[in-house]
Amino acid sequence: MSKTWRPATQLVHGGSLRSQYGETSEAIYLTQGFVYDSAEAAEARFKGETEGYIYARYGSPTNDMFEKRMCALEGAEEARATASGMAAVAAAILCQVKAGDHIVAARALFGSCRWVVETLAPRYGIECTLVDGRHLENWEKAIRPNTKVFFLESPTNPTLEVVDIEGVAKLANQIGAKVVVDNVFATPIFQKPLELGAHIVVYSATKHIDGQGRSLGGVILSDKEWVTEHLQDYYRHTGPAMSPFTAWTLLKGLETLPLRVKQQTENASKIADFLADQPKVAKIIYPGRKDHPQADIVARQMKGGSTLVAIELKGGKEAAFALQNALEIVKISNNLGDAKSLITHPATTTHKNLTDEARAELGISGGTVRLSAGIEDTDDLIEDFAQALAKVNS
Repeated sequence: MSKTWRPATQLVHGGSLRSQYGETSEAIYLTQGFVYDSAEAAEARFKGETEGYIYARYGSPTNDMFEKRMCALEGAEEARATASGMAAVAAAILCQVKAGDHIVAARALFGSCRWVVETLAPRYGIECTLVDGRHLENWEKAIRPNTKVFFLESPTNPTLEVVDIEGVAKLANQIGAKVVVDNVFATPIFQKPLELGAHIVVYSATKHIDGQGRSLGGVILSDKEWVTEHLQDYYRHTGPAMSPFTAWTLLKGLETLPLRVKQQTENASKIADFLADQPKVAKIIYPGRKDHPQADIVARQMKGGSTLVAIELKGGKEAAFALQNALEIVKISNNLGDAKSLITHPATTTHKNLTDEARAELGISGGTVRLSAGIEDTDDLIEDFAQALAKVNS
């Protein structure tokens, strides 16, 4: 495999492993275990003296291809595929902390991510501080002698705030902490957290990587030393492994990832521009627009906009529901990154478990909806929003 290949080529050919049959499409190795030529061979495999697979919970040829392809795309040394995005988030954080340690996390997180750091971790004696991640001084003020991990999403879910990844990484390096970045909203096409100084990157592969509503999956990427020292044993013994069939499905998704993300981003950008001029829309937040609150950071660390648009309607929850119900092409779903355009109301779905005060802090109002642009015809999507807005009472 050539290291000089560009991303689109890596995503078709990276990590390919063919059997003696020379198949064109990657093979699916649906097996739980592996056999050995002798008892001595089994002993050597378990001792690590010879290379090879031991048990599907540890790894398989199909999963290995997916992990290597993601490494080629992300610029990482090692990766571990997981059964879901949340399995990746939980493993990436919990594998490296213990009772008495401290996590600093941006408060703008997906609901389940926030639950892991705010509710689950403290049950095991791990402290957590949530900060307004938009401002570096908040990260610095939250540092304690026992701070071990910084965790953030950028852009954030669902209001598309942006965090200065490079700045946070510099603070972490000063105290020997690790930065974990959930990069799902930016996609690996538009943002490379490892190049910006982050130490660990996680994805919900359910989103853009699959991109067609078929399977759950996640992946954790970092350097070989961190994976060996922190993640490897946690991964083997707690069992968040991905199914080989899912890994195969995601390999197929990676082949078309750049094409889909390009069209989704173009659609999102044009829809954002259209909605920004509509009288029933109070506010649009889109990382590709000059009026984004952190446009300078977007320009510095992202190579493109986003497939997501945050929309705030003037009529509150009633208007948000009316818009969703009137859309014909765009479907109501809490997923994102799909080939189909999807819309959700965060206050009653993905962030419903937060208090009213917490949602207000994040800028999530009753009128907030989150659009995930698909790959449909741009004009059809704009016309769909136009007819739906006409049915919204402001």
